[in-house]
Amino acid sequence: MDIVRDGDGAVSIEPREFAGRLALCQKGLTAHELLDHPDRLRSPLMRATRDAPLVPVSWDAAMERVEREIRACWQRHGRDGVGVFGGGGLTNEKAYTLGKFARVALKTPFIDYNGRFCMSSAATATQRAFGLDRGLPFPLEDIAQTDALLLVGSNLAESLPTATGLLDDVRAHGGALVVVDPRATATARRATLHLQVAPGTDLALANALLHIAAREGLLDLDYIEQRTTGFRQVHQSIGSYWPDRIERITGVSVADQRRAVHLLAEAGSAMILTARGPEQQSRGTDTVQAFINLALALGLPGRPHSGYGSLTGQGNGQGGREHGQKADQLPGYRKITDPAARAHVAGVWGVDPSDLPGEGVSAYELLDAMGADGGVRALLVAASNPAVSAPHAGHVQERLGALDFLCVLDLVPSETALMADVVLPVSQWAEEDGTMTNLEGRVIMRRAAGPPPPGVHSDLEVLSEIARRLGAPHPFATEPREVFAELARASSGGAADYSGLDYDVLDDADAGAFWPHPPGGADSERMFRESFPFPDGRARFIPVYHGAPPEPPDADYPLSLTTGRVLAHYQSGAQTRRTARLVAAEPEAFVELHPVLARKHAVSEGDRIWLASRRGRACGRARLSPDIRTDTVFMAFHWGGNGCVNLLTNPVLDRHSRMPEFKHCAVRIDAVEPADPREAQTT
Repeated sequence: MDIVRDGDGAVSIEPREFAGRLALCQKGLTAHELLDHPDRLRSPLMRATRDAPLVPVSWDAAMERVEREIRACWQRHGRDGVGVFGGGGLTNEKAYTLGKFARVALKTPFIDYNGRFCMSSAATATQRAFGLDRGLPFPLEDIAQTDALLLVGSNLAESLPTATGLLDDVRAHGGALVVVDPRATATARRATLHLQVAPGTDLALANALLHIAAREGLLDLDYIEQRTTGFRQVHQSIGSYWPDRIERITGVSVADQRRAVHLLAEAGSAMILTARGPEQQSRGTDTVQAFINLALALGLPGRPHSGYGSLTGQGNGQGGREHGQKADQLPGYRKITDPAARAHVAGVWGVDPSDLPGEGVSAYELLDAMGADGGVRALLVAASNPAVSAPHAGHVQERLGALDFLCVLDLVPSETALMADVVLPVSQWAEEDGTMTNLEGRVIMRRAAGPPPPGVHSDLEVLSEIARRLGAPHPFATEPREVFAELARASSGGAADYSGLDYDVLDDADAGAFWPHPPGGADSERMFRESFPFPDGRARFIPVYHGAPPEPPDADYPLSLTTGRVLAHYQSGAQTRRTARLVAAEPEAFVELHPVLARKHAVSEGDRIWLASRRGRACGRARLSPDIRTDTVFMAFHWGGNGCVNLLTNPVLDRHSRMPEFKHCAVRIDAVEPADPREAQTT
């Protein structure tokens, strides 16, 4: 996008062409409204005691407090007493610096970030199947040219609306679109075929589709033989996934299962794309693997206009996880437990490898243990709002309150910032240079449109100053260009190798450049065309098995709750709920339910519904829709307070990725408050 100021200084947004399109969604077109919003933080805030209010203070006073509290925590609890929680919206430079800050300035293993709640299951599955995690191993425009697309658990029309034209292009040239979703969303209504699965049964469906493909002679046996390993074990594992049995589990008819497989297998080219639906489950990694197994069995990865990919969520969801925000990673997607990786990165950082801490714990595990013995007692949060975005949010809020010290870097007073002891105001996207890496693995330069307001500093400046006060062995760079150059050196030789990139290269490449990008490296826009990055060059089939959701509906909680997004809002809503046009479009939390279910509970459109799970209660306005299953209710996750759906969600974790079970838990309708007729008249 371009930011434009007219002669009177008024700001507006204009879209740029990307992936062959000139478009922005309403969130992009209104993004400038936050630049001078009344809620914008312009000076540090601090509270004298836990019960005292947050009041403006000087930067020196705030920084002295941060230093004093961290040192006190070290003295009482050791280096492991301090933790860091980051965000997928940070630029590559800031994500890299945050990881370095945790390991060099704090010397703590306890760092993770909200991206763990987004794409960690897909990342884990693609790493073990392909040897590499890049959301899309091909450019977005390839989607428009595929002949058949299986889209699993993504409502692109609301979560990534500028890409929905790609789906329309598939249909326009005669291609088939198959959508797997418990709801008949705006995306599903575009489909050739909608498979309306019961929440939590995607894995069973994927195995059934592979079972049908094997039984009906639709496999690409040459591809399996030449480019993969492990198919024999997978073929044996799918023997019990008979379509009629899976129909009873998923609710998808045998006829529709067969039709979906034939649409994919008989097309000239085909793609399978997964998103949060199958990934945000306690078996999310295995569920993604099941769809990867199907893609491999049909010979899709590496073929023109074909393959498997995962649709990333946050703006820097891809880059945010490549350079050290995750508990188990160092820059370049290196493993922190790998001695060679530790030695390389320590050399760039000018420290001894033995001084680098080991692997920490995942995001929810870090939050769950806050304030308790063995958990962190002081936490620094950057660009995240876990009080709303974490599962079992009521418990997480309690743990945040149990900390000895909480410091938040943010640009508005989010729900988490309002719980902090110190809040540090930082610059935002239009006020700083930096790079982002999108879902294609495309590294993109983003230039500042102007300086931040007086009294506001960049995250890089804040982290550098805290590191200096804490006695870090070397100064932390504060200029994004300099940080990127260091990031490139640290990533050199890693899976996400940026070493052939710098700001001059990215300035010249207006459309960005794809990683891996070592100096003089070959084009990596389209991957896996000849081999996969394993020593034998072969992709891995891995057997996976469906199991009942960890919390199936029962007599006490007879309904399934699933969660997702709406068009007007983004993530925890801390920014979009402060944008007038977006609030007008979607002012408050709602509960979507089928009219049949509504009649059973005497619910009318606009009534306030209270849902209860085993963890808490949340409420929203009733929105009746025939597009959802009669045994399922839906809430979006953009609101705080009583509208926070994560007060209900289940924190049980995927054993591989440590992703929480956001997409399914058992709930009941606990109370119904009839709508005020005056509200209906106003509406």
